[in-house]
Amino acid sequence: MLRNSARLTATGTPVTWLGANYWSRTGGPLMWRSYDPQVIEEELVALRDHGLNVTRSFYYWPDFMPTPYSVDEEKCAHFADFLDRHQALGMTTIPTFIVGHMSGENWDPSWRGGRDLYSDVWMVARQAWFAGEMVRRFKDHPAVSGWLVSNEMPIYGDATRDRDSVSSWAQIIVDAVHAAGGTQPVSLGDGAWGMENTGHENGFSVKYCAEICDFLGPHVYRMEDDPVRQHHAAAWVCELTGTFGRPVVLEEFGVTSDFVSGPNAGHYYRQVLHNSLLAGATGWIAWNNTDYDDLLHQPPYLHHAFEMHFGLTDRHGRAKPQLLELKDFAAVLEQVDFGHTRRADSDTAVVVSSYLDTAYPFTREEDRSHVYASARQAWVAGRLADLAPAVTRESDGLTEDARLYLVPSAKQLLSPTWFALEDRARVGATVYVSYCPGYHDEQRGPWYSHLDEMFGVRHQLEYGLVNPIEDDEVTFTFNRSFGNLPEGAQLTFRTAGTASSRVFLPVVPDGAEVLAVDAHGRPALLLRRVGEGSVVFSTYPIEHMAAVTPRVNPESTSTLYDALGAHAGVRRPVAVADPRVSVDRLEHEDGRTFVWLVSQAREELTVKPSVASGALYELDGTPADAVTLPVYGVRVLELRTA
Repeated sequence: MLRNSARLTATGTPVTWLGANYWSRTGGPLMWRSYDPQVIEEELVALRDHGLNVTRSFYYWPDFMPTPYSVDEEKCAHFADFLDRHQALGMTTIPTFIVGHMSGENWDPSWRGGRDLYSDVWMVARQAWFAGEMVRRFKDHPAVSGWLVSNEMPIYGDATRDRDSVSSWAQIIVDAVHAAGGTQPVSLGDGAWGMENTGHENGFSVKYCAEICDFLGPHVYRMEDDPVRQHHAAAWVCELTGTFGRPVVLEEFGVTSDFVSGPNAGHYYRQVLHNSLLAGATGWIAWNNTDYDDLLHQPPYLHHAFEMHFGLTDRHGRAKPQLLELKDFAAVLEQVDFGHTRRADSDTAVVVSSYLDTAYPFTREEDRSHVYASARQAWVAGRLADLAPAVTRESDGLTEDARLYLVPSAKQLLSPTWFALEDRARVGATVYVSYCPGYHDEQRGPWYSHLDEMFGVRHQLEYGLVNPIEDDEVTFTFNRSFGNLPEGAQLTFRTAGTASSRVFLPVVPDGAEVLAVDAHGRPALLLRRVGEGSVVFSTYPIEHMAAVTPRVNPESTSTLYDALGAHAGVRRPVAVADPRVSVDRLEHEDGRTFVWLVSQAREELTVKPSVASGALYELDGTPADAVTLPVYGVRVLELRTA
């Protein structure tokens, strides 16, 4: 199936933003009051010399709009100088209008008076006027490459369930940008935190944003309990965001040096950059350009001390490991001519239940959280199995062209979807489903429209009761070969979950073949032949158990997915047997294919990729056979098939 490769363009030419969110060390959010052109120049040169080409800049609202009907001319003059310095260095910037929220504090203009930012007509009009005024002043400057309406508006304007008001607010501000003559790409700056990406309602709709905006901009700062999930957190959000068909710019990501060592900050940046690229991102704007040690008495750094040290450079302008990783990444983008590449198609689709993004009657938010966590874990496991999985949203209608469908730890799909999946199997696909009754005990059980018939079993559930997993580990023992797993192979999964979810589904085969049994001889994995394809059913919620287990990845789900891929005939031109290394590829419009090897190993690792056809080469043309990857390392190679 197609994976999103939408790109920003300028005059028909692909544009790749690689840069930093920018506040000068002269004042942070108050930089326009203490504007120092020489320091600005030094800071921009440091970014430019490390391969960065863009900044995201901010009209600090209390300073730029001191009254409801005026802008501060001195601050605008400073911003004009700021633009000129970008242009002189061959850089551009993306101004942000409503700021608003910033780094652990909300900053109101003195005249707001508590008015609602979304639904107060006068207040919305003042925001639209300000955006239009800034566009009229600076739209023709060559250094302006885009516009953003806000900075994390769900925090500044408060989370709300009034999606109609928020969507109307967004439409009015975006229309004001266009009416003022803004021709550059525009987006909301909201973080792409809508329910479609998180399962939590905050009034913002990612889908609606895609309808009115030119790109979507996730902001990702996850606190995780598993290094592999942490390394893929931003990538997963980019993959979800890309389902709406717009270019995806990873608009904010980064680390504070107070929370991570220098070397580990470098590892994190490397993983985020490359994994998000492989998940469809086509732009990256790190948070942020510099440290602010000299501003420790100034909010927000006064009360959020860690906010001082998100910089790519330290207080003296010296590059930190994060900036060096960006420089290396910029070199890779140039070497592969990234703007003229696209993601390779995928034969594997992770099915994301519509219960993530739709509040159906008498369902609970825990249901949405369950979908998110299980789907993300499945996607990560699929990447570690070199399946390079795409995402298909039930809400949009399932894709019809995958060879392998993964439905991980499913409690709920819409009734027709179960029949649609069976139809996919009937025409040749492999549909894999694992059972889970959900986190909680409300209507606990499988919301499947025809469970027994679809999977070729007779379930043995007792009403209102679950069947607890009593072992600390679950072992699948294969009583016949499957995919690339031989008869007798064993897969072990750590047991975890709530009293409602740490359970299995007791079944008796009724037309299905038992592929594997658990330690008690019960069916654990079954296969039912359907037309030209098959349905594979796990009676254990293996993705859910992994999703709630700390430091678990890589784990045996990736091995099972590897076997599913072999069974389904998933095309993998390049693969690595070690599940600590994931493989994916980009295709250049001139026919070249570039292969990424991304290591999740905490030590140096040497692997020998298997190639279905052709051979691998270094980007300098040297043949590549065995490949050595440093700690959490990345290698980019070229696959030549002729």
